[in-house]
Amino acid sequence: MNEKVYIHEFIDITKQNRARYMHHMAANWSPLAQQKRGQLCYGIWGAVGSTGRWPQVVNIWEEDGFDGLASSFRHELGHADLQDPDLAKWWAGAAELRLGGFDRILVPHPDTLTISELCQEGVGGEVYAHELVQVEPGTARCFLDIALADAYAGHHTHGWRLAGAWATAMRDNEECVLLWVIPSWDAWAAVEADESAGRPRLLSRTTGLVRQRRRILLVDAPLSPFRTGRQPSESDRTGWQD
Repeated sequence: MNEKVYIHEFIDITKQNRARYMHHMAANWSPLAQQKRGQLCYGIWGAVGSTGRWPQVVNIWEEDGFDGLASSFRHELGHADLQDPDLAKWWAGAAELRLGGFDRILVPHPDTLTISELCQEGVGGEVYAHELVQVEPGTARCFLDIALADAYAGHHTHGWRLAGAWATAMRDNEECVLLWVIPSWDAWAAVEADESAGRPRLLSRTTGLVRQRRRILLVDAPLSPFRTGRQPSESDRTGWQD
């Protein structure tokens, strides 16, 4: 039973700073967030520009439920400038690498594994598919139930694994986020070719609930837990510092 809560971020990057920003988040932010907030890095990815907005990074952070998220918000925002003073240099460094972004709070389906469980299983891929799914109001949980069942049944035929299945909080129970782990570019191409030809291989039983699906591709950062099998640590603080 996954009782965590997740922060999902789309971050717009300045110039050619994507690699620097991903390192700054993993090596310079995450170890401090783990220590001070109990916040874990779920994943950091660069978006494949040919499939969506560019240059862009996707971050997902794992919090210890809504109580943990409330404590994290209190720690960050309980200051006159709404920033943790211990991270002032970090914020200044980050400001040089990004323009802004758009965040969501995500609630996982109970059967979605935590990042620690995924790392224990060695889950990772060459490429990832990220989906934003708009569903009929009030049906997010029903959609996720069907999506996980369909994904499990289809995994053995196309190799895509549905690692993350979340509903967006603070909405009308009408938006979901899916994260597929894909073993290879060839496995991506085979499924996408069928989908584009009208031979659906992904979540065909959810059609009646879906209003819109948007899929982009991601590649994980060098220090992302899906790639390394562990959380970023102080020992990773090499290269670009705060």
